[in-house]
Amino acid sequence: MGQKKERVGAVDYFHASIKIISRSAGRSSVRAAAYRAAEKLYDHRTGEWRDYTQKCGVVHSEILLPEHAPEHYHDRAVLWNSVEHVEKAKNSQVAREVEIALPRELDRAEQIRLTRDFVQAQFVSRGMCADVNIHEKGKNVHAHIMLTTRPIDPDGSWGAKSRKEYVLDRRGQRIMLDSGEWKSRKVSAVDWNERDNAEIWREAWGRALNHELERHGLEPVDHRSYKRQGLDKEAQRHMGPQALELERQGIPTQIGEHNRAVVERNAQRERQKEQSHERLPSYEEWLDGHKQEQSRGVERGR
Repeated sequence: MGQKKERVGAVDYFHASIKIISRSAGRSSVRAAAYRAAEKLYDHRTGEWRDYTQKCGVVHSEILLPEHAPEHYHDRAVLWNSVEHVEKAKNSQVAREVEIALPRELDRAEQIRLTRDFVQAQFVSRGMCADVNIHEKGKNVHAHIMLTTRPIDPDGSWGAKSRKEYVLDRRGQRIMLDSGEWKSRKVSAVDWNERDNAEIWREAWGRALNHELERHGLEPVDHRSYKRQGLDKEAQRHMGPQALELERQGIPTQIGEHNRAVVERNAQRERQKEQSHERLPSYEEWLDGHKQEQSRGVERGR
């Protein structure tokens, strides 16, 4: 791709966070979708309009659907109101959200393609509906990916999140409880909630991102924490668009102050390392001094 470009802040760090949008926390997938897309959506469960049309910074928005999903789920209001309707429990996990930072060295089409290919490969191909929105706030370019948590059956209806499985004894026979019922356990219908998925998805995003950076002659990023990389560095906290906007206006934020303190502590560590290296002799100097000590020892022994 020609001459190697100079790295800048947009790819100096790796960010991929994964969160659950849960009803028990008072959250709504319709409201979250409206906010991320900067749209006005009616929430049928609460009877409220969610209007975020005044929000700026949404540069791309699309919905990707898996096999068997009804075509009308491309309508954001239909998709997330359907999710809210099918989830009955007060503590339902109505959506999963993945947020990834995008390198600003890529043009818009490349950012969209990179995000779309990652979402299709990691989520949609496994049966999730994905609501993708790319935001740009100054130098901060990132994608919000809202994912459904319930599979879709071949007939296009929402499937069960879990199923009942009977517990068997050593002979393969069902076990009768004192209550007269068969002993059973709940088993997830899909593996989307497996604990290892977070690391798998972060690593997959790291591979996809580095492949694109390599095409542009840019240095790679590492999805692992500083600790796992063996680096004596403290990680900064991810700064969201609201904090970034306040910082750009010269208004200090708590997370901004925290990150500035982290930068200073990391710089202090580097200075201490340099000073300690300066005090340590090189191998050649050590060897020369060692020989001199041996020579003086021999002379004293005569």
